[in-house]
Amino acid sequence: MATAARDQLPAAGLDEADEAVRGTCEDASVCKRFAVSVGYWKDPYIQYFVRQAKERKAPEINRGYYARVQGVSYLLEAFLKKTECNCQIVNLGAGMDTLFWRLKDENLLPRKYFEVDFPMIVARKIHNIKSKPPLSKPIIETHSGDSLLIDSHSLDSSRYSIVGADLRFSSDLEEKLKKHKLDVHLPTVLVAECVLVYMTPQQSANLLKWAANTFPVAMFINYEQVNMADRFGQIMIENLQRRQCNLAGVEVCRSLESQKERLLLNGWENAHAIDMMKVYSFLPQADVKRIEELEFLDEKELFEQLMQHYCICWASKDSSNLGLADITF
Repeated sequence: MATAARDQLPAAGLDEADEAVRGTCEDASVCKRFAVSVGYWKDPYIQYFVRQAKERKAPEINRGYYARVQGVSYLLEAFLKKTECNCQIVNLGAGMDTLFWRLKDENLLPRKYFEVDFPMIVARKIHNIKSKPPLSKPIIETHSGDSLLIDSHSLDSSRYSIVGADLRFSSDLEEKLKKHKLDVHLPTVLVAECVLVYMTPQQSANLLKWAANTFPVAMFINYEQVNMADRFGQIMIENLQRRQCNLAGVEVCRSLESQKERLLLNGWENAHAIDMMKVYSFLPQADVKRIEELEFLDEKELFEQLMQHYCICWASKDSSNLGLADITF
């Protein structure tokens, strides 16, 4: 796998590409904070991780993030209900995500919550947690047992863990997670939002295969681009390339079918994929009506095109017959 990553680009080029990917973490967090400030959903924690946007974000972007956050949360909460929270969450490429704190507020914390990202992003997140009591207190409150481990690139408490690792190397990832007491026998949901698309198809296949082979009872939730072979998709790719951001795994994002196929070919028993326009239509309509009244959307067609070029895919394997295959919108 290491050679697969290195073969794509010389070392300097790889560092540059990784830097561009790390930049997407900042972009996503700023967009989420702006949407929260307008009232799309509640997140009292995002303000501690990221500055407020200098300029307004377009309504279609805000609605897109709303659908993303609600859609992923819906599947995640369905998994937590099926397992009665006797499970663990592994958030891959978590960035500045605030899910741990929000789940704690809703009394929906799993047995343990893990986050993984580039060491540089992890260091920044840990710095924010250490210096902001509204972030550190919930971690201390939920901690029991031995002393809480915290250094510049990792944090490990009894309920929350952050690991700095490169997802392209799954043996390194597994070693670090196990050091932080990952329990492979516990039902596990893995979440990846706009993560796999930045890895080569071989690297994302290896990660998916590792997850399927490691956990007997598991679910994988993936949010990312789809229908990228059409003209609109090409424009999206060109826009990212202008920022030195290369979608190394874009060929898997050809269609909903190719997304589903990747999951099924790499050890998952069943898989689903739907575009975000469909997800949006499945969300509680009273809340959709509420958010649609927040801002006037001029570009309805652009919004629909954007939503048709992102999707949520989910897959499961369920040796304990918990009914994971029944989870759907």
